[in-house]
Amino acid sequence: MLLDECVPRRLGRELGGHEVRTVPEEGWAGLKNGDLLARAADHFDVFLTVDQGLPFQQNLLSLDLAIVAMRARSNDIADLLPLVAQVLEAIETARAGTFALVQS
Repeated sequence: MLLDECVPRRLGRELGGHEVRTVPEEGWAGLKNGDLLARAADHFDVFLTVDQGLPFQQNLLSLDLAIVAMRARSNDIADLLPLVAQVLEAIETARAGTFALVQS
């Protein structure tokens, strides 16, 4: 699973049972969404973000990647932690080309 730049790296530690990498760890910081998603699709099954606009900006059906987006009050770890159980459920059912929104 790949965590977007806007997702706190610490959240990855809460996603037990999954190999988690971050966009900066992959050396992809600063890439535009289209390029980032294309690279992610070559290496990961799931992209975790807080960017809820991706389905409107990108053709997700063409990607071999599932996208899970979180909606919380902010991107702060304290606001995202309550969503972890739902994120884990969304990851388990995620399929390439799909978008799932997790919110409190």
